[in-house]
Amino acid sequence: MFPRVLFDETHGQAWTIRRELAEQLNPGHPDDSSYARAAGHLRRLGHQVTAGGLDLDGQDVLVIAHPSDPRFEKVLPGSPVYSAGELDAIEEFVRLGGGLVVLAEEEQDKYGNNLRELLQRFGVGVEHTTVRDVARSHREVATWVLGTPGSGGLLAGASRACFYRSGTLVAPPSAQVLFASSPSASPAGAPLAVALPYGQGRVVVFADSDLFGDDSIDDYDHLALWGNIVTWAARTPADTSGRSQDPAKAALFGELKAAIEELRPLQAKDGSVEPALHGRARELVTRISATVEKLAPYFPHDAAYLAQVRADLAAWDLGVPDFLRSLDLFHPDTQRVDGLEHLVLFPMYTQNGNPGRNFEAVWLRTIWPDWIAELESSGYDNPMFVPIAFEDFTAGYDTFSAVLFPETVSVAAKPEKFSWGGIFADREAARFRVVSEAAAKTLKLDLPPDAERLLASQQLAQDVFVMWDLIHDRTHSHGDLPFDPFMIKQRQPYWMYALEELRCDLTAYGEAVKLEAQGVAHARFVQLAILFDRLFRFPITGERVRNYDGLGGQLLFAYLHRNDIVRWTDNSLSIDWARVADGIADLRGEVEKLYRDGIDRAKVAHWLAAYELVAEYVEPHPMSAWKRRELPEENKAMVDAVLSDEFPLSMFYEALRRKLAAVVESTRGIRA
Repeated sequence: MFPRVLFDETHGQAWTIRRELAEQLNPGHPDDSSYARAAGHLRRLGHQVTAGGLDLDGQDVLVIAHPSDPRFEKVLPGSPVYSAGELDAIEEFVRLGGGLVVLAEEEQDKYGNNLRELLQRFGVGVEHTTVRDVARSHREVATWVLGTPGSGGLLAGASRACFYRSGTLVAPPSAQVLFASSPSASPAGAPLAVALPYGQGRVVVFADSDLFGDDSIDDYDHLALWGNIVTWAARTPADTSGRSQDPAKAALFGELKAAIEELRPLQAKDGSVEPALHGRARELVTRISATVEKLAPYFPHDAAYLAQVRADLAAWDLGVPDFLRSLDLFHPDTQRVDGLEHLVLFPMYTQNGNPGRNFEAVWLRTIWPDWIAELESSGYDNPMFVPIAFEDFTAGYDTFSAVLFPETVSVAAKPEKFSWGGIFADREAARFRVVSEAAAKTLKLDLPPDAERLLASQQLAQDVFVMWDLIHDRTHSHGDLPFDPFMIKQRQPYWMYALEELRCDLTAYGEAVKLEAQGVAHARFVQLAILFDRLFRFPITGERVRNYDGLGGQLLFAYLHRNDIVRWTDNSLSIDWARVADGIADLRGEVEKLYRDGIDRAKVAHWLAAYELVAEYVEPHPMSAWKRRELPEENKAMVDAVLSDEFPLSMFYEALRRKLAAVVESTRGIRA
């Protein structure tokens, strides 16, 4: 899932990622021989970094950092010349999907290596020169030239770079020039860094190696640039999110599904069955119970629950079903073990799916990797949260529904407290990937390398959604709360729900920023997932009837657009990546101030204040009674006065919804 990066240190490299070797190599100035900080940054991004020879098996990226004859540099042991067989192996590695990052130097010919021969295989030339630029230089040193950036996602947050004693490159037509010398330089307008595809892999070449050394990597945007290029070059991760199913178990679940699908049409909305249909319904219930009995040995940890399911089926008189007893025995929250499977059978409705309390069967798998368990136990406690994935399901989940909540089960008496909630991270991740990729293509958005990788990997996206949901879910009960945080059960204007859900996501984003700084590798991807899902999928999904999730996305877009962080120009969307985190923090500050002030307000005054906050950025419907403040006195009547589409979509989102309607619909019932 995270790239495996190999630094070749067996060919007379002038750089090492092992600080102790750099100190031996260059005791007077080890920073000038060390890529230890560059390697450390990659590790903080989650990359697995090693140093050694050209054993490319299992690697995703190979880094070759300035091999040299020892007459010209203080270098590691080994010849700077790669053999013909080694050149063939490197080329084959890239052609089959690997990444290659090569760091050349000024006056390339004198170092006695054969990087030129290697790079010619990918169409890249290396010129023997030293760039000089008096007008655009670092500290007025003419050979420390400031590169002129190109464009594109590879330079997201990384548009400033200094090249210290740089050569120049010759770029093939397929290459993207990342940086070039300026018009005032000599030579002028020459490529200093290029990136290009080759076969199934990718190649990045720099004409200078100093900019990522320990003494320079904190200059300008070098650190972000380094993370971008290695992430971009890395092999696309294989999808390992699913697992093979036991054929016998799958066949039995297929039998269970078939019986339930035949029973479901016989049920009324409340789950009961008309007397005229009782005969066939009882036959199906008997069949369902017998199949559950056959499946039960596959789920020994659920033995008591499944036995009670059969008892509740036997006790069902075909009136409104009551499965309280079996619900009381189902506790996936106490069994959060990665990969543990459950068989779930209840009469229930599914959110964003079937509104009737019909029977549903779900075969699911728990997602609880060690790193999530550690995160949950170290400051993000959420004992009710159960991240899950589908193995198979009945027709009620052939919808947009991505949750399994106990409160949706048909029971005669509501329990005093619900102790768990399941969220299908696999479906959320799959929908996110499909819609975000289509939106980025439609809007001509250049994706940063980490966003590109996130959209390419179901496993990575699934884990990211687990982390996002973990933090989001617990936020509902944390902070300055002037109302019941689970107020969806109350009757309030729908923008109150929008602000609460958005507040939780803005908080999750802020926590992810902090966790990224602490070295939690998934955290930077959580930020991207929140941003993209909120900007792209939420506003254009669902009907425009009090769509609170959609409104939260509209508000986020409008706020970032108002502050020139998101731009829609020349029919292309661009994002100022360096300012996104601050912009989201500022919007979060406005929402949290609303909440804090709301503690001292009456309910209606708080509703009005919340309306004003949203309306400051998202234009209300021109016929709105709320906009005109022509409201009745009674609270219920006020809520009734809210228009179905109180905050209509902007022209930007109307156009995007038309273009992506089929894409969004294709994610109904999506399987990872």
